[in-house]
Amino acid sequence: MDLEAFRWLLTDDGQELLAVAARDLEGAGDDSLAAVERLRRTASAEHAAAALTQATLRVRGRAKFGDLADRMYFTPDGLEQATRLRVAEHRAARLVASSARTVLDLGCGIGGDLIAAARAGLVGAGVDLDPVRVAVAQANLAALGLPGAVSVADATTLDTTPFDVAFADPARRSARGRTFDVDDWTPPWSFVEGLLTRDSCVKVAPGIPHELVPAGVEAEWVSDHGEVKEAALWSGRLATTERRATVIGEGGLATLTDEDGPAAGEAGGQVRAVGGYLYEPDGAVIRAGLVTAVAAGVQGGLVDEHIAYVTSDQAFRTPFARGYTVLEELPYREKALRAALRERGVGRLTIKKRGVDVVPEQLRKRLDLHGEQDATIVLTRVAGHGTTLLVRPF
Repeated sequence: MDLEAFRWLLTDDGQELLAVAARDLEGAGDDSLAAVERLRRTASAEHAAAALTQATLRVRGRAKFGDLADRMYFTPDGLEQATRLRVAEHRAARLVASSARTVLDLGCGIGGDLIAAARAGLVGAGVDLDPVRVAVAQANLAALGLPGAVSVADATTLDTTPFDVAFADPARRSARGRTFDVDDWTPPWSFVEGLLTRDSCVKVAPGIPHELVPAGVEAEWVSDHGEVKEAALWSGRLATTERRATVIGEGGLATLTDEDGPAAGEAGGQVRAVGGYLYEPDGAVIRAGLVTAVAAGVQGGLVDEHIAYVTSDQAFRTPFARGYTVLEELPYREKALRAALRERGVGRLTIKKRGVDVVPEQLRKRLDLHGEQDATIVLTRVAGHGTTLLVRPF
């Protein structure tokens, strides 16, 4: 988005056109071209495009920011990279709990984390290299009536010591697109390592290798309604454990740490026979390497030392895993499995799999089932052997 066009959008004329664009978009459904044509009758092509783009991004932004999105401003890349509000609010709450009062956001983007910080009562300031994103972040704070300062600056040149906490969200894109090489981040990993020598928090990709996390730094993986959204590295006095999985769902927030895992020789870390119940740990738990902590929590064990499924003889409700009742074991070979499912009248089949070379969509097509019953099967390895379990979700 052009900076001049965005600034025009903040004028009275721009706001009026944006309101018209929002109404047209809501009424046009999928016919966005018709909405563009209507706007062009009352505004220049550039202004019409800016208003319609912003109205479209606000609709998309509801998935991350809820009702706040209808008053916010976005850029396409800025919205894609922004932290979901629920996740950002969790991070801000952790900062407040640590007695932090001020935070410097190094690479603030459109200001999503600044918004969460301000709503939590923190005094925040943000910097970004992109003047458009800085203007958008400023506009978002103003639109929501929140305090905070934003300016154009190079994060790597700033003295962060006047602030209680420094927060960074390095851009993980290069000229070739999304990158998994930490040296291609902006700012680069070398800057992140330096930042982590003081009280700081750095948002990173959830696929970050455990061995890359510096000693003494807490790594936290966060999922929102079953989707792993990010990892965060906490250093200095903000680090309270080594590894943490935080799960955000309809029931609120729950957290699991390496301290919740079983001690050596205790149940939870051991492989055992499949019991009456199977548990599929949340992705954040798996990323954090805390599957055995889930096993300990349900008084169970692992089905295989290399597979992230847990089994128990007891039924537990846990925010850290989805539970299934194990109904029976079915044949693992495809021909025999087809016969067993047809015998049970199965027509609609959910296929869960882990640790086996199976493509569920292809297998479902080959099984060619036409019954009236719904069923769920789990294809996995139990103590190293391919196994099919017929299960029913809790």
